[in-house]
Amino acid sequence: MRFCSLYSGSSGNSMFVASQKAKILIDAGLSGKYIEKALDQIRENPKDINAIFVTHEHTDHIKGVGVLSRKYDIPIYANESTWKAMLKNVGKIKENNIKIMDKNSVCIKDLEVVGYDIPHDAAKPTGYSVICKDKKACVATDIGYFSDQIKEQLADADVILLESNHDVEMLKFGPYPYSLKRRILSNVGHLSNEDCGKAIMDIIGGYKKKKIILGHLSKTNNYPELAFKTVVNVLSDEGIRIEKDIAITMAKRDMPSGYTEF
Repeated sequence: MRFCSLYSGSSGNSMFVASQKAKILIDAGLSGKYIEKALDQIRENPKDINAIFVTHEHTDHIKGVGVLSRKYDIPIYANESTWKAMLKNVGKIKENNIKIMDKNSVCIKDLEVVGYDIPHDAAKPTGYSVICKDKKACVATDIGYFSDQIKEQLADADVILLESNHDVEMLKFGPYPYSLKRRILSNVGHLSNEDCGKAIMDIIGGYKKKKIILGHLSKTNNYPELAFKTVVNVLSDEGIRIEKDIAITMAKRDMPSGYTEF
């Protein structure tokens, strides 16, 4: 399998996942042109994308979904509640490309894509696990807390894009209005750097050495060095050896990063 975060952050999100036979995107939260540019940078052709899976209807996850579907005739997968919430913002989509996920999993050639509930303030937000044979990649961002269902999905994954959205002190004393701060800190908001580190501790056991890609950083209430250092400190305090026990990298906001084959 191959996994690459094309863009990750409060400005827009999109992930590329591929096997030998299938290629998909999870979200397309920037313009179609930006997604095309990112795919070109990793030497992938948007014409080869077999499906787009949408986590939820917020703009930073769906901005380019409609454009890409229309231009390249790509099916869009989302649950019924998410479709209802995003339809007015993605424009007209061909009927045969509107794919409602009424079950937990969908097969795209040799990829199995499994949806699972995540706690966020959207209609019916969904995280995704992508499986091919004995390999598994997971995307878990926009999560207010690390639920048992998320833990179960991530426990046996090889590669995980995990939210490390904000530093709590930066958020508390930053410029956001009080109501927005409360939303971000709530159980349907976003995962902080420290809570991200604690979440990794919950899934680090098992026979697989995991690669964790920290993503969906706030532009206002975080910065990459702080997110990385905070997570590493949480793990180090518990005796986890970075690179030996686990690999941790950062997903960049404005370009492809975290490309891995496994």
